[in-house]
Amino acid sequence: MTEANRVEVSWFSALCDDDYEFLGVPDPKLASSYEHCRDLVLQAESGGFDNILLPSGYALGIDSIAFAGGVAPLLRRMQLLVAVRCGELWPPQLARQLATLDHMLRGRLTINIISSDLPGAPLASEPRYARTLEVMQILRTLLEGKPVSHRGEHYQIELDPPRQCAVAGRCPPFYFGGLSEPARRVAAEAADVYLMWPDRLPAVEALLKDMRGRAEARGRSLRFGYRVHVIVRETESEARAAARKLLSHLDARAGSEIRRRSLDHASAGVERQAALRDDADAEGFVEEHLWTGIGRARSGCGAALVGDPDQVLAKLEAYRALGIEAFVLSGYPHANECDLFARHVLPRLRHGPLYPVP
Repeated sequence: MTEANRVEVSWFSALCDDDYEFLGVPDPKLASSYEHCRDLVLQAESGGFDNILLPSGYALGIDSIAFAGGVAPLLRRMQLLVAVRCGELWPPQLARQLATLDHMLRGRLTINIISSDLPGAPLASEPRYARTLEVMQILRTLLEGKPVSHRGEHYQIELDPPRQCAVAGRCPPFYFGGLSEPARRVAAEAADVYLMWPDRLPAVEALLKDMRGRAEARGRSLRFGYRVHVIVRETESEARAAARKLLSHLDARAGSEIRRRSLDHASAGVERQAALRDDADAEGFVEEHLWTGIGRARSGCGAALVGDPDQVLAKLEAYRALGIEAFVLSGYPHANECDLFARHVLPRLRHGPLYPVP
């Protein structure tokens, strides 16, 4: 199987207390813990997924890097997509941690770069993304085993690399997303995979075109990923019923509070997800099989693909035809939906790691 005809399919481990049977209703059995999130990772590997996102947040959940170190020795083949929030750690120390993880995984580390406000220290969008770009540049240099000579607004570093860089001197790929103008500039300048949230197909196509042009203007190329939830059942009517059930216990005020707690609740991407909900029909669908109800109790990625296996597969193939090469999927409860997708859809997708081990 060649890279040209396959996509990377990832699942999600809910390190950020984002696992529910009924959205907005906490369940102690599904709260973030090492055991629960570890089991999601192991289930995804046994189900055949190529990678799994380990999200990162301050107020909720558990640390992504520490957790990755705990599960890395348990994995045989699957990659880890570890989220890191730029600015929370001194970049050379972060580079050492990531290099260690990459060696523990034998070259199977991928990195989700998050340009987030720091807890207790918010920063305007332009300087925050400038800081993120500096972190990405420093990390890439050190992980490739090169000395860093950086004189930026946020960091001034003259430093030789540590003895251990990433496996084979290849910086693990940076997955990065954001809709704002500064986010797009940073992605074009320093990302490997531009990761987007759900939108209508024409909007996805327009965003891909814009980002390709920005990268080409810098003499670079980007690959593209799509982060979305899934609700797949044997029939469309069963899938729609499952979507309705998921929201059946949601209190509007509780949903609003969940969204407000996120450090990036006012970002351009979150605003776009809210606009999609506003445009949706009475059932919450903004496009065929694209349901926005998830966003009523979640900041960030706020829509799901809802349908039978043929319909969900067709939707994924439509994104792939536009140029999407990686999917980061999730569903509620995560273990249940992981099993359903692994049985009904994953075997029918041509898939494999976007960045095979060097």
